[in-house]
Amino acid sequence: MKNITPLTSNLKPQTKPDSGFFVHESAYIDENVTIDSGTKIWHFSHILSNSTIGKNCNIGQNVVIGPDVTIGNQCKIQNNVSVFKGVTLEDGVFCGPSMVFTNIYNPRAEIVKMGQLRPTLIRHGTTLGANCTIVCGVTLGKYSFIGAGSVVTKDVDDYTLVIGNPARQVGYMCECGERLSDGLECSSCSKKYRESEDGLKIVL
Repeated sequence: MKNITPLTSNLKPQTKPDSGFFVHESAYIDENVTIDSGTKIWHFSHILSNSTIGKNCNIGQNVVIGPDVTIGNQCKIQNNVSVFKGVTLEDGVFCGPSMVFTNIYNPRAEIVKMGQLRPTLIRHGTTLGANCTIVCGVTLGKYSFIGAGSVVTKDVDDYTLVIGNPARQVGYMCECGERLSDGLECSSCSKKYRESEDGLKIVL
């Protein structure tokens, strides 16, 4: 990983040839930001201070990350998404276009409430559909799948498919992104799962 040298207000960010990552000239990177190799940051995006972005991520147009946010490896954040302080993305998370995170449960414009920030954890491999909203303070289990336009107000278990407002479980999803059959098998990659006290597990 390499730290980005802060730029003066009159300069656009430039990517050094040996940096191992790409930052579009219209994007802006604040002080003390770490970006790992293979990551691409596109038009008009802003990475705020003390944020870390892992390897081989794709950060779309008009994305805001930070401050103090950690993004794992191989994450894809589509256009018009803001990842606020308090939100953590583990490896392989997909954020669909214009989906929304929050970090204060009951905000007021006239009252500073950053001391009431509720952390949100998005576990490995989760998919967040376009225009969904994740209300702060929840954990979304690994490889869970949030349908487009859904509003998530509580924790979601591993491999669980939820849709609606408020979001409710309607099935399970395979690691490959296909919906599992009633028998908990994937018709695409042939993986098999079973239910346990700790949630869905892959059958070895």
